[in-house]
Amino acid sequence: MSQVEVSRKPPALPLATLIGRELRNEKVEKPFVKYGQAALAKKGEDYFLIKPDCQRVPGNLATSFSVFAIMDGHNGISAAIFVKENLLDNVLSAIPQDVSKDEWLQALPRALVAGFVKTDIEFQQRGETSGTTVTFVLIDGWTVTVASVGDSRCILDAQGGVVSLLTVDHRLEENVEERERVTASGGEVGRLNVFGGNEVGPLRCWPGGLCLSRSIGDTDVGEYIVPIPHVKQVKLSNAGGRLIIASDGIWDALSSDVAAKSCRGLPAELAAKLVVKEALRSRGLKDDTTCLVVDIIPYDRPILPPTPRKKQNVLSSLLFGKKPNYFTNKTTNKLSAVGVVEELFEEGSAMLAERLGKDFPLNANSGLYRCAVCQVDQAPSDGLSVNSGPFFSPGSKPWEGPFLCANCRRKKDAMEGRRPNRPKVSA
Repeated sequence: MSQVEVSRKPPALPLATLIGRELRNEKVEKPFVKYGQAALAKKGEDYFLIKPDCQRVPGNLATSFSVFAIMDGHNGISAAIFVKENLLDNVLSAIPQDVSKDEWLQALPRALVAGFVKTDIEFQQRGETSGTTVTFVLIDGWTVTVASVGDSRCILDAQGGVVSLLTVDHRLEENVEERERVTASGGEVGRLNVFGGNEVGPLRCWPGGLCLSRSIGDTDVGEYIVPIPHVKQVKLSNAGGRLIIASDGIWDALSSDVAAKSCRGLPAELAAKLVVKEALRSRGLKDDTTCLVVDIIPYDRPILPPTPRKKQNVLSSLLFGKKPNYFTNKTTNKLSAVGVVEELFEEGSAMLAERLGKDFPLNANSGLYRCAVCQVDQAPSDGLSVNSGPFFSPGSKPWEGPFLCANCRRKKDAMEGRRPNRPKVSA
């Protein structure tokens, strides 16, 4: 290289500046999304959804996003199949039309809540008693949004070797807050009683005996088993990352760390098979076992590189910080280059009023309000706001909060223990 060529080279920029530009650059190439799936059936009640070719604007490839979901059914397969066929459409119908990508992503957490609740209402109207867990993952560029009810799980193995849980398990046995919510809403939590008064098995909710506090379906148990999902939205660095989405047949056998380490450095299709194989080796086939592995890969790389061993003392302080300050010192700079993940949103409340916000759309041409859950236009006299009681004093403000039609309002009240449990459904 000549002296002239050397002198013309642009001045070197600090690593922190380069990384900051990458993280903020909206014009960066979208990552590749590659995936693999593997499953072993015991009862045949696990279902999954893979849709890598969705579009925010139909016909516009630049607005593409991907959806992956696992439904672990119980008491039959009807609820899991219904969710697979209807949940995505119900979520998308709750997102305003003609909005920018950023506005679309910001609206997504609330739309997921509305979509889950609407799907549950629609399924209950069929009068069937099955139920299902749902772990629903939407990937748009570097942004990953996960909504979940039940005990299927999604983990993130970010570049840098830190494994993080993107879902919350809604098992009564492990989740104290959910036990308190269920009992406060009128349910009873306890174990099975066998002959002699001995209690066995995990904690369950009665009536019904379900060991989960959140699900879609389950028409024969109390309304306090709610379909309101925990939602978490994160943005990966341009180094990418791997998602492992699986039913509890995997997680009852493997920890998150073991599942991630068992398949690092392998293509997604092979990785999913190895996770299932490791779970089978560890515990045997005691339940339906389904695994999706999804790699979010920088456009210039064919496969995610193997990640180094976790450096918990430094990287854990970098991961999932709201409004993170990435570049505090030189040591942090070097490590953050491969593993920074920014948390954009997280909420797990089971109170519908807290999850739907306070705005409500009014159609100026018709004078109708749109229900925040079912998206049906209604006259104001036909519904109430989510925060309103059944009676108003002359000085009250009945329209504080989003509008709910009468049917969705009854659903909200029932989930909060404000009316008797849903009636038993005969077989």
